[in-house]
Amino acid sequence: MMSITDNVQSILSELPDHVRLVAAVKNRTVEEIREAVEAGVHLIGENYVQEAASAFASLGRSVQYHFIGRLQGNKAKKAVDLFDLIETVDSVKIAREIDRHAGAAGRVMPVLLEINSAKEPQKSGVFFEQAETLLREITEFGHVRVSGLMTMGPFLEDPEGLRPYFRETKACFDRLSSLSVPAAEFSILSMGMSDSYRIAIEEGANQVRIGTALFGERPPR
Repeated sequence: MMSITDNVQSILSELPDHVRLVAAVKNRTVEEIREAVEAGVHLIGENYVQEAASAFASLGRSVQYHFIGRLQGNKAKKAVDLFDLIETVDSVKIAREIDRHAGAAGRVMPVLLEINSAKEPQKSGVFFEQAETLLREITEFGHVRVSGLMTMGPFLEDPEGLRPYFRETKACFDRLSSLSVPAAEFSILSMGMSDSYRIAIEEGANQVRIGTALFGERPPR
């Protein structure tokens, strides 16, 4: 059975140089996260603000922290304090909260727009046709910088079926980037997880969020 260290080093060795690995650490212990960091992980993806606070207390700024869960408005202040980037912005309302707290902290908060690429009603994210409007509205805020897009895609038995959703998200990324909207820099396209990151990279992802392939099956919360 391969260790976390083995898994991290194996995946890092196969990723192209331009692709960044975000270790998705939902429900993982600080000890597991530390092993991944010592093996070469530099970006930690957290779904919960409180779990990120525990990891930060142990690891400090030896790594960067990305928020990859659904952010509630009452957690925005803590998220601004802890995270280097918030990947899941899908409304003006949450962007306004981030902007308010980032302004109070004297910083500009990098964010990604979350795209609901399969238009699933139960999932967060904006549809492709709403993305430009949201981008232009968010970039009116002085303390939020849109740095790209992220998408999850639907849960499918065959990850190959995700290819069209990743492809359309890349097309959206390219279109929004070409608009040259002030206060936005389209440098990050975050797509693909443990079962689909290879396909996502083929379709243009330069950041992948991997959990199970690094840590094994996720324990119950």
